Amino acid sequence: MKKRQVVVRRGGSGRSTTTSVSTTVRYGECQKNHAASIGGYAVDGCREFMASGEEGTNAALTCAACGCHRNFHRREVDEVVSESSSPSSNNF
Repeated sequence: MKKRQVVVRRGGSGRSTTTSVSTTVRYGECQKNHAASIGGYAVDGCREFMASGEEGTNAALTCAACGCHRNFHRREVDEVVSESSSPSSNNF
């Protein structure tokens, strides 16, 4: 999960606004075409990526359910933006 924080200072109001963006990535159904070599289209029905090993190893990139690489699974990105403002002692 990536977390990014941005601080915006505005001169006239004496307040600063802090915006935090949290990004969560998950991998959905497998989209590998197993019949591409014979000119057809067939997917295996794997509904969600499950890592075969611990994070940081090569096995973490292989799906335990279907054996495909993580890149064959649909990537779904969720971003949550939260914003808060507080009084600032700095006047620009």
